[in-house]
Amino acid sequence: MNRIEPQALAPAVPAVEILSAEKTYPNGTQALLPVDLSIAEGEFVTLLGPSGCGKSTLLKMVAGMLEPSDGRLLVWRKPVSQLHDSTRRMSFVFQSATLMPWASVRTNVRLPLDLAGVPRAEAEARVSESLALVGLEKFADALPRALSGGMQMRVSIARGLVTQPDLLLMDEPFGALDEITRHRLDADLLELWRKKKLTVIFVTHSIHEAVFLSSRVVMMAARPGRVVEQFQIDEPYPRSADFMVTPEFARYAKQLQDSLLRASRFEEEAVR
Repeated sequence: MNRIEPQALAPAVPAVEILSAEKTYPNGTQALLPVDLSIAEGEFVTLLGPSGCGKSTLLKMVAGMLEPSDGRLLVWRKPVSQLHDSTRRMSFVFQSATLMPWASVRTNVRLPLDLAGVPRAEAEARVSESLALVGLEKFADALPRALSGGMQMRVSIARGLVTQPDLLLMDEPFGALDEITRHRLDADLLELWRKKKLTVIFVTHSIHEAVFLSSRVVMMAARPGRVVEQFQIDEPYPRSADFMVTPEFARYAKQLQDSLLRASRFEEEAVR
């Protein structure tokens, strides 16, 4: 694997274009220096870096939840605000499942369709399909409290898939789960990515998760946030747990670990 510099990749068909986008809050805190990044359709791109480097801020800017202070963000060559005029769709999966505790799994997953005014018969069919994709079709009528943490995250992913997105944004969705559950959901996510031909932007603090999932890893540094390095994970899919005990996996992990240490030094120097 060769390290590449930011902006060195030039995907032919960009799903997301981040063009000198930066973020400064009203109190003067500069959360992100100008970021330039292009993400091709079908890529699985992971944002990795120390806490406070702006990973979640950048993801929310792509989603249109935060406005950049300067620069532009385009999704399929259109501003995010115009995505509703497109046939393309985008979904966001948060760090916690954020389910309605009083509502069934079915109702929780159907929520985006209800808000969009999708006819009930069509909505129910799409809910059933999404629950089948995450292996929860038998739990459609259960309440969230009856589910484990991993199953609740599956519900959250199903809710993200029910709108039939082309672009899936995920903000450290498995960070609070135990390692066994996390690895299982990582494998399931890769299968969904391949089956549905999604473009995924994924935020994590885990080097091993980044290597296992990604076609490309974007390393960020803090104070202020910025992109400092990018890495291609040039290994074939599908990837099984066996990949994680190979010399190739160890080499990728070592390179990302070294890069993360370099990124952390940016923050240390900024504090001095």
